[in-house]
Amino acid sequence: MPFIHYKQIYQVAKAYKIFFWKKAPFLRLLLPIIGGIILQFYLLFQIEAILIASISVAIIYTGFHFFPLAYRYKFRVVGGVLINLLLIICGFLLAYNKDIRNNSEWYGNKYDSSAYVIATISEPPVEKNKSYKALVNVESINRRDSTFSTTGKLIVYFAKDSITKTLTYGDRIILKKNLQQIKNSGNPAAFNYARYCAFQQIFYQCYLKPNDYVLLKRRNSNQYKSIIFKTRMQVVRILNQYIVGNDEAALAKALLIGYKVDLDKDLVQAYSNAGVVHLIAISGLHLGLIYGLLLFIIGKFSFINKSRFLRLITILFCLWFFAFLTGASASVLRSAVMFSFIATGKTFNKNSSIYNSLALSAFVLLCFNPFLLWDVGFQLSYLAVTGIVISQKYIYNWFYFSNKIMSKIWALASVSLAAQLFTLPVCLYYFHQMPLLFLISNLIAIPLATIILCGCILLIFVSPLHFIALYAGKILSTIIWILNHAVLLINSLPFSLWNGVSISASETFLLYIIFISLLYSLIKKNGMAFKVGIGFSLAFASLIAVKRWHFSQQQKMVVYNIPSHKAIDFIHGNTHYFLGDSDLAENSLLQTFNLKSTRISLMANKKTDTSFLYQHDNYYQLYGKTILMIDSAMNYIPPPKKINVDFIVISKNPKLFIPKLAKVFNCGTYIFDASNPLWKIDKWKKDCEELHLHFHSVPEQGAFVTDL
Repeated sequence: MPFIHYKQIYQVAKAYKIFFWKKAPFLRLLLPIIGGIILQFYLLFQIEAILIASISVAIIYTGFHFFPLAYRYKFRVVGGVLINLLLIICGFLLAYNKDIRNNSEWYGNKYDSSAYVIATISEPPVEKNKSYKALVNVESINRRDSTFSTTGKLIVYFAKDSITKTLTYGDRIILKKNLQQIKNSGNPAAFNYARYCAFQQIFYQCYLKPNDYVLLKRRNSNQYKSIIFKTRMQVVRILNQYIVGNDEAALAKALLIGYKVDLDKDLVQAYSNAGVVHLIAISGLHLGLIYGLLLFIIGKFSFINKSRFLRLITILFCLWFFAFLTGASASVLRSAVMFSFIATGKTFNKNSSIYNSLALSAFVLLCFNPFLLWDVGFQLSYLAVTGIVISQKYIYNWFYFSNKIMSKIWALASVSLAAQLFTLPVCLYYFHQMPLLFLISNLIAIPLATIILCGCILLIFVSPLHFIALYAGKILSTIIWILNHAVLLINSLPFSLWNGVSISASETFLLYIIFISLLYSLIKKNGMAFKVGIGFSLAFASLIAVKRWHFSQQQKMVVYNIPSHKAIDFIHGNTHYFLGDSDLAENSLLQTFNLKSTRISLMANKKTDTSFLYQHDNYYQLYGKTILMIDSAMNYIPPPKKINVDFIVISKNPKLFIPKLAKVFNCGTYIFDASNPLWKIDKWKKDCEELHLHFHSVPEQGAFVTDL
């Protein structure tokens, strides 16, 4: 009897597995493709090795089919393994082919410092504090009477002057300036900007003064892109004209078309802390509303509604036009592909599994750009939708409300809970915080944002009617004001945010195992899954405890790489003492961008006084180490015996000479921080090399981190 019992369980599990795979066949293609993309990214196989592997597997797979049918059935797992190997190799090829550095026409393979670069501005320049930032496509490289046609993108910063204000999409320039490779700051746990740009296939940047480039007469623009950019700027103009208030107009532009240039950074941080920043980032919510509006509007035009093909073409054109109008972020592309499949399926009376549609949309997007796999928006978008699909109905069934309004409110809350459950580990890993009042925030913000989005679309359509648009703008401004102040109020509550969380990639993976196990145990009433979840929870708690103990014993000095700034942290256990520029110490946004991630990663979030630090003039002593800070001109008289110091940190471009310092101090390491100009650091470096002194250039080598 027990034998029959376990056999029946096995058969049921097997049947469920087969049923699941049949419901989502594209998942079987997606997983090995993802595996291949990840392996290619980290192992960097050359094309020769990939081709040899693909030919070898293809030959073995072909030979396998010459075996007798009985053997092929008996060893059918071999056929499955070979097919998956071929798919993994396809992932290799996708990632290799997308990496523009493997393209012989990439400008980086042709460029040297003597070359002239001809490039086209590929999007309207964005105004920064001291420059205009633009993305350009490099058309050709002119080098020693030779011209090479090239491809590739380059970030250009134009110094502000009267000419740069007129630069726009399609303008062509010729420039002669050394291109700088995009590098990270090197600050511990800081945002990996170089890798982010690499995933966009951008590896170089340059800063251009008026004399560094010439604007060419002939333009190079794409008609479709021109329409997109002109439409975008027309929408911006209308919203600026009719929405009252800078913050209100900025939020309207972000909600409707993802235009975030004018958004106040404090307001964005408040939305992030309240757990509703997804409203500012164009996502599935926006595409879903657009899709619903399209169905409603098309239903009113019988000549379109009667022709299913005209109806489909109209929906697809509008969806993708909106997607590109908003900037075509990963979450927007996912939604556009998903709704395209849904619209196509309904046109041909095919209702596919939502799991299959998700897998298919991810498969299509990764074939187009395999590096989307590392895009945070892509990850959060798919995790949120997967969480909603898997768990929303079970969460909704936790409570029953006979009142229709309460039932609708709980339905919206269950969607937020399901999405938050599946995105929480990734949010903790990337953003180190969790909004504790996200349910309240979403219950207020999502209905208001829906009204605002529909209102903004209506405002665009009625804008030719100035009188109507004027009053519509005032009503919208009031609703946006209410939304902004509701978010700011929630953000101001002392218990609204749990921040300062630091977890590793492995701990993130453990969290997903815990969540999935416990969720499965609740849904399927499975005791074993519950035990697995509890077991991994204990393992996770043990890892966190060990890590906390380790960081409680730390003693470090961090000299940050922040351009034009002096910034040093002395870290003792879980506390830090900051020494540096006052604007960094007082400005919370600058701290968040430059210092917060390092402190969180080292679990040193708490400020402290100098009780563990002995200071005398410019000398600092702690844990037996002596540190000399120099930020002004010095002229020491050589003493009879050199003064021993472990580190000399030089800041603020002081007038000094390394040979003279070397006669006074016996120093372990000279540290030149990012507040010094590079030309001066180069001079100091040469002096150090001649005297065989150890040095560290923070702007070039990244932050200096040492144990004390």
